[in-house]
Amino acid sequence: MSSPLLAHRVDGEGAPGRPPLLLLNGGFMSMASWEPLAAPLAERHRVVRCDLRGQLLSPGPPHRDLAANVDDVAALIDHLGIDRVDVLGTSFGGEVGLLLAARRPERVARLVVVTASDHATESMRQGAHELRAVVAEVLAGGDRGRFHDALVAAVYSPAFAEQNAGVLAARRLQLGALPDAWFAAADGLVAAVEDFDLRPELGAIRCPALVVVAADDRVMPPERGRALAAAIPGARLAEHPTSGHALVAEQPAWLVEEVVGFLESLDGGTGGHGGPPLRLPPDREADAEEAEHRTGGPLQSLEDPGPGRRGGPLQSLEDPGQGRRGGPLRPPGAGGT
Repeated sequence: MSSPLLAHRVDGEGAPGRPPLLLLNGGFMSMASWEPLAAPLAERHRVVRCDLRGQLLSPGPPHRDLAANVDDVAALIDHLGIDRVDVLGTSFGGEVGLLLAARRPERVARLVVVTASDHATESMRQGAHELRAVVAEVLAGGDRGRFHDALVAAVYSPAFAEQNAGVLAARRLQLGALPDAWFAAADGLVAAVEDFDLRPELGAIRCPALVVVAADDRVMPPERGRALAAAIPGARLAEHPTSGHALVAEQPAWLVEEVVGFLESLDGGTGGHGGPPLRLPPDREADAEEAEHRTGGPLQSLEDPGPGRRGGPLQSLEDPGQGRRGGPLRPPGAGGT
């Protein structure tokens, strides 16, 4: 019996002959977390977003085996009638993207992996163990805010956390609205990356690849991202000098430029990115003018208070006019961990 389809949405038209761009969430993201990137990317690409198994809107618990997500993603691509995709994945979603490119090479045209690792190091395993211990306390009736505090300390650079202290404090209060099922799923997502090792798989990736690392990443350290790039034949490497692990949140405009530059260089572009000028959503325009001091929204998984608060389960938002839903305290730039 096949698994239920992943919740998803599709935006943009894309140029004829250009593969759609599939965005794969970090562990505690929802598909709405990509909006500061998806909006400008959809001006050039057909953009597909989804929640992976165990994330906010997709049915079913998370897979204990990281590779099982590949089958879910392939089933979604089949459902949408897509032969090949470009993939942009961050953190957990970056690991899934790597496995998709290694095991289903005919489905991936180009790959961008952001703040990911080639394997779980001892420090990563320890961090996962500590986070799961916090989740266990929450599920036993403990302070839910401790989970938020642990996550913020790990995924954001100190400068970003300081600049967004007020919003982060408000998000901490929102945590109480999330059901126990969300925390149980979070535990399962962390468990799936507690001991992964993709090093035997990386040599099988044959598509053009860009690996993006963040200098202040304390979850998946930049040296692991550099090793990841070195292990993928012909991969390029880009590094942000100040961001923490949540690069999608901290530096969305910078990341859009890197992704577009990489993809369009392979389309035969000359560095000018072709097509219309890149435009961020209106609430990001000021950030684009101060590239080294952009701020984004924090804890992306908290922008939606729970699966039951949107009027029932969501399977698809293929109409670009749908899904532009609000959400409590959804500041500019909610992004990835």
